[in-house]
Amino acid sequence: MLFADKIRQLREDNQMLQRQLASALEIDTPMYSKIERGDRPAKREQVVLIAKLLNTDEKELLTLWLADQIFSLIEDKKELATNALSIVLKNLKNE
Repeated sequence: MLFADKIRQLREDNQMLQRQLASALEIDTPMYSKIERGDRPAKREQVVLIAKLLNTDEKELLTLWLADQIFSLIEDKKELATNALSIVLKNLKNE
């Protein structure tokens, strides 16, 4: 979990407790803990707020968050994933 590992590292670097971030996100500590373990995806708005609270690049966190979502969607479809991602990349370049 790219996003989860990153926010745990940043939280620890900022010497913040899980309960402090949970409070700022207006969720309970167990819910935040699930996000940090990668057991529950964060909402986009939460990612933006986490970036602000942890004084880090919002775009980087959003990119890791999206990468985790994509991986979760395709991880059990490895045979098709590479080709599907190639098609997506080609279409993104054409836009």
